[in-house]
Amino acid sequence: MNKNHPLYQEDIRAILSTPGIEALYGKSFLVTGATGLIGVCLIDVLMAIGHGIKVYAVGRSKQKAAQRLGEYLGNPLFEFVEQDVCQPLPSCIQADYIIPGASNTHPLAYSQYPIETIMINVKGAEHALDKAVQSGAEVLYLSTVEVYGNAVGDDVFTEDYTGKLNLANSRSCYTESKRVSEAMCQSYISERGAKVKIVRLSRVFGPTMLPADSKASSQFINKAVAGEDIVLKSEGMQHFSYTYVADAVSAMLHVLLHGQAGVPYNISAEGCNVHLKDFAGICAEAAGKSVVFDLPTATESKGFSIATQAILDNARIKSIGWRPRYSMKDAVARTIAILKDGENQTRVG
Repeated sequence: MNKNHPLYQEDIRAILSTPGIEALYGKSFLVTGATGLIGVCLIDVLMAIGHGIKVYAVGRSKQKAAQRLGEYLGNPLFEFVEQDVCQPLPSCIQADYIIPGASNTHPLAYSQYPIETIMINVKGAEHALDKAVQSGAEVLYLSTVEVYGNAVGDDVFTEDYTGKLNLANSRSCYTESKRVSEAMCQSYISERGAKVKIVRLSRVFGPTMLPADSKASSQFINKAVAGEDIVLKSEGMQHFSYTYVADAVSAMLHVLLHGQAGVPYNISAEGCNVHLKDFAGICAEAAGKSVVFDLPTATESKGFSIATQAILDNARIKSIGWRPRYSMKDAVARTIAILKDGENQTRVG
């Protein structure tokens, strides 16, 4: 990925216009899952804000950090902490804000490492909350559309909605551990006075995605970047909310600055509520290719969501002043353009 691409820099500048962002000047952030899709974009924004903001980036691989965040290594306002979030966070680090973003968030991880998926979510939340109580930090917890389960009919998910869940398979490892983690946030608020704000993200995509991400959206984009036909492994009738990563990070910071503690906020963009087959079609159109159908492997099928309808209502976050910026076609086009440019630079280099 080319972070200097004009479109990515435009994305970063747009997030910097978040109302009240000057309240973050001079603050420190501890971000877990720092090398992930959301973590990288978030840290790029925090470092771009400047004004003395300090970032402690937590991840399991210093090598991956060098690839994804290498431009900040050696910067006195950036520190990479190599550790597993299943272990307590270092006592020597004191931060004003803690954003636990570490998680297995793609289908192959759910099917191959369900126990690890549970432990990263639950222990990661626990250690973030313990650290917050000990240090007086505020937590922004990154939850997910998955906590709602499967919609009944054409229901749209408001923050008080509860859908259908199937616990009789290992795929529930992600959904249930995120539900427990949200319950843990509420429990720490009630019992220990923790300061926690909660966002529920829809399916996020964008140029900071990891190359090995096995989500359908990421696979579509990878194929488009490579100039290949888009492979759809179902009829594609699933109707989901998606969010471009720059909109997701913008919404997260808006809730951090203006949201109410203990109240969950859905993050979604109406212009990115699409059927899976239409997402595939947009990627194919952008690449000048076609959509082709293929059967998933048994391992892939085990990790697939059973949800067929997962649309997030975003009225609550709009009520505190946030608005999405990107349409689906714009977001996909930006993602492909940024990633293609990065690939071309790699070939030339």
